[in-house]
Amino acid sequence: MLPYGRQWIDEADVAAVAEVLTSDWLTTGPWVRDFEHAIAARGGAKHAISCTSGTAALHIAYAAAGVGPGDEVITTPMTYVATASGAMHHGATVVFADIEEDTGNLDPEAVDAVVSSRTKVIAGVDYAGQPVDMDRLSAIAHRIGALTVEDAAHSIGSTYKGRPIGSLADLTTYSFFPTKNMTTAEGGAVLTDDDALAVRANEFHTIGVSRDRSTYRHPDEGAWWYEVPAIGLNYRLSDVHAALGLSQLGKLDDFKARRAALFARYQEALADVDELRLPTVRPWADPTWHLYPVRVLGGRRREVFEKLREAGIGVQVNYIPVYWHPVFEDLGYRQGMCPNAEQFYREEISLPTFAALSFAEQDRVIGTLREILGA
Repeated sequence: MLPYGRQWIDEADVAAVAEVLTSDWLTTGPWVRDFEHAIAARGGAKHAISCTSGTAALHIAYAAAGVGPGDEVITTPMTYVATASGAMHHGATVVFADIEEDTGNLDPEAVDAVVSSRTKVIAGVDYAGQPVDMDRLSAIAHRIGALTVEDAAHSIGSTYKGRPIGSLADLTTYSFFPTKNMTTAEGGAVLTDDDALAVRANEFHTIGVSRDRSTYRHPDEGAWWYEVPAIGLNYRLSDVHAALGLSQLGKLDDFKARRAALFARYQEALADVDELRLPTVRPWADPTWHLYPVRVLGGRRREVFEKLREAGIGVQVNYIPVYWHPVFEDLGYRQGMCPNAEQFYREEISLPTFAALSFAEQDRVIGTLREILGA
């Protein structure tokens, strides 16, 4: 089965991990520090806090933002559930706003229609790798005293109006899962320019531990002393994972170029297929394409999905609208809330896209898809 996404691991990656395994550090060591500095620099941010997953990164970001009971977090339903559940773990109420009909990204106009005095965070998701319109979302958030979180699980390496993803929102989260644009096997990161947000994020991801003596309630204890001013979790990334991430980060530009070439070939080869709607690219976006999402028209999505898989081509649907899941239905969320997102879901299929995908393999995907559609 040809997968819809997979990692690219080479000898340099293996050597980087082996170096850590034969060192004195497996965790809380220099590779984590170096990886965080490198990720912050790549994202154009002052601080980066690495962690165990993209889901953990979202949980950390909402903690840093001070999200809690009584607060509302506005986000998109066209995402993986963690974008919403990370806020709910802190007791917040999630408000879903609809997406732009063409890009799959959170629609700023829909956000503006649902903001309230309880809005604490507006969380956009860079669907497929194309950045959300963060300038517009930030203007809405900051007008009402809220913060922005950019879920950039799909978009490390992308730019928005020439600015790197990581430098736009108050807090940005990355995912380094194997199917993403680069990997640490499992891992994630939170980026911010705000010193106070960085301190809160760092403390939350180290079980709440503070080692800043200037903030201690009992500052006269010995050098062993530390304090826990608020409860956190152990979300630390290990040096083993960080070493793989450092090696992968050095190849990110090559990964981006390859994904761009695959995207362009799909766009050209499928442009004349009337049964498909192809991705739209905003003029100010330079995406690192994590997904190639096509829309299958005429109610044929399930047929096409199943026939592609029968032909040995791994495809996926990204995503089921978050509030369709039973846990959200049980809280009173109902279908029909975000019609653009629901129509997008009914038509979307993600075709195989990853740096190691050969053009011959891509041609097989294209040929099989055209044959199924009779194009």
